[in-house]
Amino acid sequence: MADSRDLPPRRGAGIVKSIRLENFMCHSNLYIEFGEWLNFITGQNGSGKSAILTALCVAFGCRARGTQRASTLKDFIKTGCSHAVIQVEMENSGEDAFKPGIYGNVIIIERRISEASGAIVLKDSQGKKVSSRRDELRELVDHFNIDVENPCVIMSQDKSREFLHSGNDKDKFKFFFKATLLQQVDDLLKNIFHQLRSANALVDDLESTIRPVEKELNELQGKIKNMEHVEEIYQQVQQLKKKLAWSWVYDVDKQLLEQSVKIGKLKDRIPICRAKIDHQQGLAEKLRERFIEKKAQIASMMEKTSEVRRLKDELQETLSLATREKLGLEEEHGRKMNYIQKMAKRVRLLEQQVHDVHEQHIRNTQAEESEIEEKLKELELETEAAKSTVMRLKEEENGLLDSLNSGRSEIKKIAEEIEGYEKKHNEFSRSIRELRQHQTNKVTAFGGDRVIQLLRVIERQNRRFKKPPIGPIGAHLNLVNGDVWAPAVENAIGRLLNAFIVTDHRDSLLLRGCANEANYRQLPIIIYDFSRPLLDIPAHMLPQTKHPTTLSVIHSENHTVINVLIDKGDAERQVLVKDYDVGKSVAFDQRIKNLKEVFTLDGYKMFSRGSVQTILPPVKRPRSGRLCSSFDDQIKSLEKDTSNMKEEAEQCRKRKRAAEEQLRGLEENLSNAKRRCQNAERILMSKNLELQDLRKSQVAGTSSLPSSNVDELHQEISKIKEEVEENKSLLEKFRVRMKEAEAKAKDIKVSFENLCESAKGEVDAYEEAERDMLQIERDLHSAEKEMNHYEGIMTNKVLFDIKEAERQYEELERHRKESYSKASIISPESEIEALGDWDGSTPEQLSAQLNRLNQRLSNETRQCSESLEDLRMMYEKKERTIIRKQQTYKSFREKLNACQKALELRWNKFERNANLLKRQLTWQFNGHLRKKGISGHIKINYEEKTLSVEVKMPQDASSSSVRDTRGLSGGERSFSTLCFTLALHEMTEAPFRAMDEFDVFMDAVSRKISLDTLVDFALSQGSQWIFITPHDIGVVKQGERIKKQQMAAPRS
Repeated sequence: MADSRDLPPRRGAGIVKSIRLENFMCHSNLYIEFGEWLNFITGQNGSGKSAILTALCVAFGCRARGTQRASTLKDFIKTGCSHAVIQVEMENSGEDAFKPGIYGNVIIIERRISEASGAIVLKDSQGKKVSSRRDELRELVDHFNIDVENPCVIMSQDKSREFLHSGNDKDKFKFFFKATLLQQVDDLLKNIFHQLRSANALVDDLESTIRPVEKELNELQGKIKNMEHVEEIYQQVQQLKKKLAWSWVYDVDKQLLEQSVKIGKLKDRIPICRAKIDHQQGLAEKLRERFIEKKAQIASMMEKTSEVRRLKDELQETLSLATREKLGLEEEHGRKMNYIQKMAKRVRLLEQQVHDVHEQHIRNTQAEESEIEEKLKELELETEAAKSTVMRLKEEENGLLDSLNSGRSEIKKIAEEIEGYEKKHNEFSRSIRELRQHQTNKVTAFGGDRVIQLLRVIERQNRRFKKPPIGPIGAHLNLVNGDVWAPAVENAIGRLLNAFIVTDHRDSLLLRGCANEANYRQLPIIIYDFSRPLLDIPAHMLPQTKHPTTLSVIHSENHTVINVLIDKGDAERQVLVKDYDVGKSVAFDQRIKNLKEVFTLDGYKMFSRGSVQTILPPVKRPRSGRLCSSFDDQIKSLEKDTSNMKEEAEQCRKRKRAAEEQLRGLEENLSNAKRRCQNAERILMSKNLELQDLRKSQVAGTSSLPSSNVDELHQEISKIKEEVEENKSLLEKFRVRMKEAEAKAKDIKVSFENLCESAKGEVDAYEEAERDMLQIERDLHSAEKEMNHYEGIMTNKVLFDIKEAERQYEELERHRKESYSKASIISPESEIEALGDWDGSTPEQLSAQLNRLNQRLSNETRQCSESLEDLRMMYEKKERTIIRKQQTYKSFREKLNACQKALELRWNKFERNANLLKRQLTWQFNGHLRKKGISGHIKINYEEKTLSVEVKMPQDASSSSVRDTRGLSGGERSFSTLCFTLALHEMTEAPFRAMDEFDVFMDAVSRKISLDTLVDFALSQGSQWIFITPHDIGVVKQGERIKKQQMAAPRS
């Protein structure tokens, strides 16, 4: 073997790294890795060696018949299986890589075969699907020059035997012709030859079509000479032509008058259409206001029903868990019932054994007692091992079941956390939107968009009020000394900030009407005397504390607002503190006079009425600080909280996905554990039966002591019956647990139905509001559609018709100018006026008169139907056509001649290459034979398509006799076939080669020389080689580039 440093470099792209077969032919699951250089696969007959080459052929697109192993692909599926899978992994590195940017360093070809269909999938190095098109596989095969039907790429055992046993020279020629790709080139050249012959015939037919046209051209030339003297009757037509030209002008004048009247009628339709559009627009505005109001109502109702939905979801999840628990208990109950039935069947079998023991005792058969005793002990040990296995698997199953239940509880808990985070995220987002809206317009903080609409209505009806209303109150307030006390002030007087102040009852009714018009329901209105001056509160009537009051931290330019907060809100008696502990001390411990309520920054409200002390916790969704001078800090804080909630929710989702993945794994492990447990129970049962049978045989063999064995059987029957009774008691417990689980599921279902029934009113109201909103939306769309319809009529019909009529009027004016200019060219209008008043003849009437005169002219020239001008135009047209066709056909003829010359050159080159290949084949064939001291010659006749192989053996060296391969022994023929194949291999290129049973019929010496020849050739050639043989390859030298693999022996 040559030194590895002298071997050619490894060609990375295209070699087969591994193959995996699943349910293919005789293989259930086979995986083989191939070396980059030489691979020997050995094994006994029937071990599935040849199936590897068949799988390679199928994976690279070969049809079933092409493998000579089956007629259809489904025949390759292993008996008893429904599908087969072939997966081939190819190297894809180096300069010759196939689409490395898509596939990477490895290409995986996977072919799936089922009873009904088959599929091919190409995957990248990561195992991701890239393509399933057969064209992609064909492109890959062409790129690497992998032709699995070429015997030089894959030589199956059928092809090897076919060549060895074939004495037909034509079959050998076909083998050579196909392996060297000469047949493919020969077919292409013959196809081109037939196409060129067809093209020549077509050009001949095209050239023959020119001759009749040339004859017609000569006839036209004669007619032109005969018609050049025809010059008559034209003077009679000239006057009529002049009148016809001016008749077009007068006809357009009449149409202009009619079009002007039409435009006036169309313009009268504009006011009617505009009135309809204005009506529909007003209706759409009213519906849009109702839609906004209904949408706000639904949003409020949605907040109320969200808690009910959450409770429904929780009950639904609990009901699902209870149902799954019930089903699990029913399944365990069924298994126990089956086990009891099996035990009962075992009792009957043992009783039958007792009866058989007595009968066997009567027959008095003898057996080897010592051997039975030994087998009995062995079976008892196996039975004990099987029992311990069953117990261990039971414990494993129970542990997995507990883990599964805890995993489900964990997932439910995580889902609740996610829901809580999402709810907080939505609340923060809503608060951010409100604050941004307040930044734009501070008034919207005290009533939203409705208060803006209300202020507009008040402004329109301002003269009807005795005094303009003041409001909202919050818009007239500012905080003193910054925004520190904003949350506490909001909690103290927040209910009054949206209110409006009017001076008397009449103004309150008028303001209520304005609120209804602005869709502002339940507007808080306070009646207060505007003329009352700012209240002056004595110091002794204020709370005696160092802490500020609500009144001390607010400011307003309007003294009426301050008076209302004092009289209606007790702002002067509300004390503000920082935290809960200070608030309790101020509210309950210090007993401060004139103190009504204490409010903390964190939302607590504290007050005492007599001996009763009350502390109200913060509301769940407090209002944001609407009195703050700037909302930037609040927005930033809320955005940070929103981001944190989003991150927490995402972390919970990841935990949930991981827990669900773990849960799926636990469910799969539980299923596997149950299956293993059932298998172990079946094994235990079979061992018990076998043990009992052996004991039965022992009893039958010991005729002197039948009663003791019968007693043992009776004891075992009693033991099994006791075990059946225990299982029955366990079965009764399972029934009790099943009833409890069923009752629990029923209770949960009743609770769920009760919750649904209790929430039905709110849900029905919500659904009714949604239906109303949808109806309003439909009415709005209908009104908008109707408005768009009339606008479309106005734009596309009325205005369009007017524009079209005006365009037609302009067109008529332009047409009149053109007709006037044309008529003036023919004759001046004065000539027509000189003929007298116009008789009112239309252009059509004048045209008819002109046609009659032309008919008279044609009668005079009927010897020739065409005019002189037409004849000349026809002559020129046909002359141009003939010249163009002559040039085209001449170009065709030149291209065909060039193609014919190129074909002749390619035929000569093909014949020269074929002769060179013939010589090269003989030379290389002799070179391989010479290693065994044999000489030979290959005769190839391309005309007769024959190939004969002649071999001269060493014992024939003294004579001139030459043997045909049919006269050789089996080993000599196999060795000559191998030399012939290697000679062909040197003339072809492929990334890998495979040969099956290449050394059949060889003796030991021939096989040794053949193997050395193959190894040296394969290492020097550079491709990847796969050799399959049933014989021993121990004579092959070991090397880092030689990989040997032994197939497992076939199972009987």
